[in-house]
Amino acid sequence: MEPIPVPKENFFIVIRGKSRKGFSRGCIGRPEAETPRGELMGLLYPGGANAGSPKNGGVVRREDTYPLSRHQAQLLLFISSVSKRLELLCNPQLFSAICELTVDDLVVVKYKRGHQPALVTNLMRIGRKENKDDLQMLAFEVEFVDHDQTLSSKKAAPVPLFSAADIVQVVPSSALPHGINWNAVQHSGTNKKVMRMNSMPIIRSLGQVKEKHRVQTGINLSQSHNASPAPLEVGSLVEVVSNTGVTVYGVVRWLGVPGGKTSEWAGIELDYDVNGCSDGTYGGQRLFTCKRSRALFVPVTKCSPDSRFVCSSSASDTSSQVDIPPVPPYVDSEEYVAPVADSEAMSLLVGRMKGIQGHINSCYLDATLFSLFSSSVTLDSICQWPADTVQPVASTLRKIVNRLRRQGFVPAASVMNFRNQLGCDTFRTEEKDPEEFITVLFEKVLGIEPLLKLRSRSESYQGAYTFQIFLEKEQMAHIPTVQQLLDTSCLSCDVKFEEMPSCLIVQMPRFGNKYKMFSHIIPSMELDIADLLYNSPRQCFICERLAEYECLQCLPDRKLHPGRIKQYCTTCNAQVHRHSSRQGHSPKPLSVPAVVATASPAARHTMQLFAVLCIHTSHYVSFVKSGSDQHSWLFFDSMADRCGDDQSGFNIPEIRACPELGDFFSLSEEEQARANPSCAPELVRRLLCDSYMFLYQNPGMTLPGTNHQRP
Repeated sequence: MEPIPVPKENFFIVIRGKSRKGFSRGCIGRPEAETPRGELMGLLYPGGANAGSPKNGGVVRREDTYPLSRHQAQLLLFISSVSKRLELLCNPQLFSAICELTVDDLVVVKYKRGHQPALVTNLMRIGRKENKDDLQMLAFEVEFVDHDQTLSSKKAAPVPLFSAADIVQVVPSSALPHGINWNAVQHSGTNKKVMRMNSMPIIRSLGQVKEKHRVQTGINLSQSHNASPAPLEVGSLVEVVSNTGVTVYGVVRWLGVPGGKTSEWAGIELDYDVNGCSDGTYGGQRLFTCKRSRALFVPVTKCSPDSRFVCSSSASDTSSQVDIPPVPPYVDSEEYVAPVADSEAMSLLVGRMKGIQGHINSCYLDATLFSLFSSSVTLDSICQWPADTVQPVASTLRKIVNRLRRQGFVPAASVMNFRNQLGCDTFRTEEKDPEEFITVLFEKVLGIEPLLKLRSRSESYQGAYTFQIFLEKEQMAHIPTVQQLLDTSCLSCDVKFEEMPSCLIVQMPRFGNKYKMFSHIIPSMELDIADLLYNSPRQCFICERLAEYECLQCLPDRKLHPGRIKQYCTTCNAQVHRHSSRQGHSPKPLSVPAVVATASPAARHTMQLFAVLCIHTSHYVSFVKSGSDQHSWLFFDSMADRCGDDQSGFNIPEIRACPELGDFFSLSEEEQARANPSCAPELVRRLLCDSYMFLYQNPGMTLPGTNHQRP
């Protein structure tokens, strides 16, 4: 069968996988045809001096690539380091802004040993263009700006060309000081001739369509530094004035209360090395990671927004009203909309103003709804109920889910309507716990029977919608897995599942946003609950025959695979407990079905992780698996940014692709336990440190029946 031709103006970058037939991770190519097996046959574009004409390529799996426009491919091709290409691609917000840069836009670039504000003066094309298949590289020419916000008139050394990876921030026009007209002062005192690019394409494949309105990310600050400090967040650009009057600039990388302190401090990564600063450690504890002599820790009250990029008070006074960006039109429909397919997740969901828009302490609800309904197969049966069988509040929920799946964005007004219909004042204005909302959602709104049937000490079972982990910290390893936490909690509390659940929501041993029992928890991508089912056949831990005894004291035994549930047949139970270290154990008989043969192997019952809810400083976010591929993970924050003040502004939700989670999950359990979480990528570290709930499903099962007629 002949390969299927594909459009020639498409390009791609290889984002994962080993080197295969000409293509390796980070390579940029152009597809020529698609094989019957769904693989792409294409040409490879080299960088450097040989940029321009494509070389013979090879074959690469489509799921290992990410599609690019020509403009995106040209920008990435000038980045010589493939790791930096992929790092920029994993920051879609920044990459989208870079792709939209025009002449006179203000940026911050890496230069020598620090960061330097500069104006874009030209977009340079590099490489041969001898035929239509050639792909020239794109580089930025810039002109540096002095700290006093005027262009330098001094004769400076020639400035090199900068790649897209050298740009660390695109400064929005709304963050420029009032009264400064960059066009009026551009290139004053110079005779440099600039070739203007009339337009630079807007990148739409990242789901980052940007309007003429630019979101203000700078923090308003009056000219007096004695004014009340503006609220800061991780990622804010700040400046700190030392006791000697020296001003240093940097980016907030950590916020919290360090050991021995009572007030909130900020950990700042400085633009350049400063004697006496660390690499992100404070008091012997690592709080973030950066280059040596770049980490400064100071009270938050000592920080001010970076005066190089903030609006003056006069500017803020004249712009009290914020224009809300237009929301694409959408007609509510009661028809069923399927979960977002993996092939559509990047284009539909990833970007700013994507997901569910937060409003008035709604992050707990936004993150929970996105986790439950964006891609889950098991919970999708809720959305297939006939429209005439549901109550108004359930109908409102369906409209939210449909709009999320069809358009990729749900405005705050739709969610506020749902919160009002829940019938409790606290749901309208206050932040609540996700487990409380989940119980109300499934029991009151949807009328679904408890997801879990739990049997304790052989008594009759009790229903529950979430499973709370209870255990002593001494029972677990320093960094446990979810599997170990669930096994130990069930054995310690003598709790079993009456039947196999279709959906299992496991709540971690932490209380609120302050106390958590473990600093890090390793997700278990697959959860095996065969040994946690009541009156179900189980196999002996030693010989795999039918198990008849279970021993809690053997759980932490380092000679018997610590953390694994230990159940034995009669023979192995006697032999194992002859050992002097185990003679004090008290094995408990199991309930064994009479019809099961003692030699028959016991079936395994597993569930798949599909979402994780996380919390940090009272703010909830979520990670959701959007497809079958191990790297198909999305990060959702309903309040990732804000435009305007508390009265007239609005929150900006954001969804980011995070394939780096797949790279971590591909490691063995031993490698994951040995890994240093503080050195992991940002989103991996956030998942390990801030996990609150892990959501598992059995794709082959449907939800339990309702305890009354469908709402």
